Amino acid sequence: MKGVKSFRAASTKLEGIEVAHTIHKRQFTSTEQSAFQQFTALAG
Repeated sequence: MKGVKSFRAASTKLEGIEVAHTIHKRQFTSTEQSAFQQFTALAG
């Protein structure tokens, strides 16, 4: 992972990675949306 210049940017990047892993492991119960749709909905 490339370096980031601020704590906020690092925190945001790590949150996105955690959400992606959670979706990949199918820990969300939503079955009507694809993994990409779930990610974009959560990423806002």
